[in-house]
Formats: sequence, structure tokens, C-alpha cells
Amino acid sequence: MRVMVDADECVGDGVCVEICPQIFKMVGDLAVVRKEVVPQECEDLCREAAEACPADAIKIDE
Repeated sequence: MRVMVDADECVGDGVCVEICPQIFKMVGDLAVVRKEVVPQECEDLCREAAEACPADAIKIDE
């Protein structure tokens, strides 16, 4: 699984970081991906973070 955050869509809510800090971090007002390739043990949390994103800025490629 690969993940990315669309910087043009991100509103800086930070919910992704709260749910899955292993993959997401805040840089200024935007969320960014720590690891583009998601370790298997983080996949469910990564999906949860994408679903919780109020801007639908997190894109997942299974």
C-alpha cells in the first residue's frame, strides 16, 4: 500500500496524525507522509486516517 497527502486539498486538521503518527506528521499547517510505502501493520490505521480526513486529502493506492 502507498499513501500520499494532496497538499492542495489538506486543511491541516491533523486528525491523520492523531490516528496514525507512524505514517503522518504535520509540517507547518499541512500534513505530510513520513513513509510513502505503508508497513503492513499500519495499513488499517492509515485507512482509518484517510476516512477521517475532512478534506479527503489522503490518497491510498492499494
